[in-house]
Amino acid sequence: MPIHPVGGNVAYRHATDHFSRSKAPVFVLGAPRSGTTVLYHMLLSAGNFAVYRAESNVFSVLAPRFGGMRSERDRTELLAHWLKSKLFRVSGLDENEITAKVVAECRTAGDFLRTFMEAIARKQHVERWADCTPDHLLHIAEIKRQIPNALVIHIIRDGRDVALSYMRQGWAHPLPWDRNERLSVAGLYWEWIVRKGRRYGKDLGPDYYEVRFEDLIARPRETLSGLSEFIAQDLDYDRIQAAAVGSVKEPNSSFRDDSGEFNPVERWKAKMSASDSSAFDALVGDLLQELGYPLASAGSSPNKLKALRLRNTYLPLFGAKQWLKTHTPLGRRVHLGRMEMDG
Repeated sequence: MPIHPVGGNVAYRHATDHFSRSKAPVFVLGAPRSGTTVLYHMLLSAGNFAVYRAESNVFSVLAPRFGGMRSERDRTELLAHWLKSKLFRVSGLDENEITAKVVAECRTAGDFLRTFMEAIARKQHVERWADCTPDHLLHIAEIKRQIPNALVIHIIRDGRDVALSYMRQGWAHPLPWDRNERLSVAGLYWEWIVRKGRRYGKDLGPDYYEVRFEDLIARPRETLSGLSEFIAQDLDYDRIQAAAVGSVKEPNSSFRDDSGEFNPVERWKAKMSASDSSAFDALVGDLLQELGYPLASAGSSPNKLKALRLRNTYLPLFGAKQWLKTHTPLGRRVHLGRMEMDG
C-alpha cells in the first residue's frame, strides 16, 4: 500500500515552512489498537521529541470535565485531580512550577497541553513534543483551532485485526441482545472512528497525513521517509532501532501468547472463521475496500440484513455516547474516572 498524504503535500515542502514545521507539535492519532503507540515511540526514539510515555487525555477527558479550563476555578479543580494522577507523575516536572503556569497562563485545553509538554521538552533539552491519545482523533478540529501549528498523523490499520484486538482486550460492548456480536460491534466502532478522523482530517489540508500500519511494519524505511518530510525532521530507522523506546523494543501486542515470530499484520486470517470473515465483509467491507484492504469473501453475503440492522443500531449509538461523554455531567465524571484509576 502506498503512503497517504491527504490534502496535498506541496505546502509542507516549501523551504519557507521548514523551520516552523520542524518545531511544530505532532499528534499521532488513530483508532485504539491501530499502532498509535508504536509510531509514537518511533518518534520518541528518533530524538528531539520530549519523552512522555502516557496518553495526555487533555481534549478527550480533561477539557470536557473541567469546563474547557476557561476559568481559574476550573483550572484549580483540574490540578487537584491531575497532579495526583499517573498523567502528571510520569512527566518528571516540578508540581509547584507547573501549577503556577497553568493557573496564570492557560485558558484552553490547547494552552494546557502546550504548557505542559513544552515544560517537559525544556527539562529534557529537546525542541518539540508529540501527543498520542487515540481518542483525540475525535477532537482534531478543536486541537487545530487551539494549537494552530499542530501536525496530525492518522495511522490506520486493517479493521479485522483491530476488531480482534478489541475483543482480546475486552473492549467490545454490544447490547445485551447482541452478546454474540462482539466482533461485529468492534468492527463498527473501528469504522465509526476511522471515518470521523478522516473527515475531520481532510479539513486540515497539508497538516494532516495518513499512514497505514501495515506499511510501517513491512516497509518502515520508506514509510518513515514520507513521515520525515511531513514533520520536517529526519526519522532515521537505524537510530530509531538503536534507541528503541518502549514498544519499538517490546511490541505492545494483545496476542502475547502467540508462538513463533512476532508479526502483527493480517492476524485475522488465522483467527477469523470463514463465516466471521464473510459477516465482517458485509458489515464494514466498503471502508475496508476504500482503504485498500482486500475482502476475504467474494460475491454476495447472506448477512446483509443483519449487517444493516447492526449498522443502524450501533453507528448512531456511538455518536450518542460520544455526545453524552462530552456534554453531560455524568458522562464527564465517568470519563474522569479513567484518569483517576491511573493514579
